[in-house]
Amino acid sequence: MIPNFSDHSANERTYLAWVRTAISVMAFGFLLERFDIFLLVATRSAEHAAEGLHTRASQWLGLGLLLVGALMIVGATLRFYRNRRAIQASESSMYGDSWVARAMAVLLVLMAIFLTVYVARQIAALS
Repeated sequence: MIPNFSDHSANERTYLAWVRTAISVMAFGFLLERFDIFLLVATRSAEHAAEGLHTRASQWLGLGLLLVGALMIVGATLRFYRNRRAIQASESSMYGDSWVARAMAVLLVLMAIFLTVYVARQIAALS
């Protein structure tokens, strides 16, 4: 029997959940990076030429989300091994969140706000 098996398996499930989330963020970043293709097709099918469409921002934001997803995987891996060592240690330790996780959460919220404003401006330019 593995000592503290339920703790180790919970740690692994949490790690895998972080990896799945990171893959989703990276997939959304790739989709967003290719958003300019949608805008190009929408502009060509519009009756009038849409002025003010800027696709460069979606490319940078998409690349940013790809980077954030990669950093999430690195952070999740570091956290997995830190928790694994803490579970195996005989002495008790404090469990706390890291400033990196908080910074990434703030970064994702800022990207979401920017994306909302960006898409609203693109829709306004198309109509």
